[in-house]
Amino acid sequence: MPHRSFFYRETEGIRVTVRPVYLREHSEPAQGHYVFAYYVRIENIGVQQAQLLTRRWLIHDSIGEDTEVLGEGVVGDQPVIATGGVHEYQSFCVLKSGEGFMEGHYGFLRQDGVAFEAAIPRFTLSASESPSLPS
Repeated sequence: MPHRSFFYRETEGIRVTVRPVYLREHSEPAQGHYVFAYYVRIENIGVQQAQLLTRRWLIHDSIGEDTEVLGEGVVGDQPVIATGGVHEYQSFCVLKSGEGFMEGHYGFLRQDGVAFEAAIPRFTLSASESPSLPS
């Protein structure tokens, strides 16, 4: 199966697109240190503005380790995303093997006071198949 470079999912008018990249120059495979960046684009294609309040990430490493990351906002921000608006950010994770995946959800609060979870699509982290940034 060919490797996909973009992964997306839409929930209640919020479209989340993720592009993972293996950071070969920051990794030390002999020491079990594989670094991946991921670029996230969150689009509000709904009819009301919504504020991203929380995040929950599930990180799976192919050696069998699972990590859950809970927190407020994304990279220190709790953006309000207007209808038609976009919020983009990048972050990274470190695995002990060259293969794994991440998935999760963002907790949002809409303008009408309704709280909901927007799914973050499961995306593959692969040192062997991922495009890598040039050194």
